[in-house]
Amino acid sequence: MATPALRALNRRFPDALLTVAGPATSCGVLRGLPWIRALVEFPTRPGLGAMLRLRRSLRHHAPEVAVVFPHSFRAALTARFSGARRRIGYARDRRAFLLTHALPPETENGEIRPIYMAKEYLHLVAHLGCEDDGAGLALCTDPQSLASVCEHIPSGDGPLVGIAPGASFGPSKRWPPDRFAEVADQLRERLEARCVLLTGPDEVDIRDAVRAAAASSLLSCDAGNPTVDTLKATVSLLDLLICNDSGPRHVAVAFGIPTVCVMGSTSPAFTSGPYERGEVLRVDVDCGPCQKPECDTDHRCMTEISADRVVEAAMRVLEAS
Repeated sequence: MATPALRALNRRFPDALLTVAGPATSCGVLRGLPWIRALVEFPTRPGLGAMLRLRRSLRHHAPEVAVVFPHSFRAALTARFSGARRRIGYARDRRAFLLTHALPPETENGEIRPIYMAKEYLHLVAHLGCEDDGAGLALCTDPQSLASVCEHIPSGDGPLVGIAPGASFGPSKRWPPDRFAEVADQLRERLEARCVLLTGPDEVDIRDAVRAAAASSLLSCDAGNPTVDTLKATVSLLDLLICNDSGPRHVAVAFGIPTVCVMGSTSPAFTSGPYERGEVLRVDVDCGPCQKPECDTDHRCMTEISADRVVEAAMRVLEAS
């Protein structure tokens, strides 16, 4: 969701060396975009030694301006370590003193107002005179990964449907695995759909639970070694992605792939934007959206969404596409 802002930076400063620094997964997602000149990877939670090495690496690029997209203190500290004279970010997490331009977040009645993250990032770079081109999210695949994925997809007349049952935020964002399995079975029976199971390296238990519950077999395009590159390549080929409110959803949006998103504990204001095609399925409950990674009660914001409801939504979206 930062890609519209990164593209706006490139349009405003076409001769600048645009360097992205972030965790390996983030860099992998953005790799291949033509307006990013360099990627600097660092651990998700670097210790002191890693921070000092990162400081040397970032100063090698001699940045003049650092735009801090995450809200964390650590992200602002990383920008300070980079040596950039101008450091722009939101005044969050008691880090304003690390920034030269600390922008106030949008508020409503004294509370921070949730807004679509791509829009929030565009507001940030607007401070540098950058303008949104309206093109939305963007990602690229590499030819080698694309060719590898294609080898695992059988030919057929039915739609190619991705099933992404994970969510790294926590179990509160995950619809039950057996319901994803039921959806895959129904779509195969009704549409001869070819269903591809998409899970991350830390989601083996979720993957196994979906496979155990499914009456029909699900395809795998990563040879048991899921990577960001295989995820992007697979999603780019889909006719539809069925998912939780998680990373694969936004990868699909970036490739123009329609989605059916099952959303529970988190506010749609953060992630539902104008570029998405498909449907977001929610149930309004008195305790939500709670923004908690784990449910304190009965998880009814998710369990009250039936497999039949998701299948019908998938049928509508596929027909409209």
